[in-house]
Amino acid sequence: MGKGSAVDKLLNLVTWITGVLVSLAVGFGMVRGILTVPYVQAVVPVAGWIVVILTIVSVVLAIVNRV
Repeated sequence: MGKGSAVDKLLNLVTWITGVLVSLAVGFGMVRGILTVPYVQAVVPVAGWIVVILTIVSVVLAIVNRV
């Protein structure tokens, strides 16, 4: 394994973790009503829970796929 591939793997991991954290932050912001979407305010908390649940499912599936 060359240096490039190890750096690529590390960069991919950092990018993936960043994406997970941003998704969770946005999802929980929508659930709490901090983040809003004009004209569809009634469904924003539901959409937030969908984002949170799908993010957690994708994390679990990614870990299972690695094992």
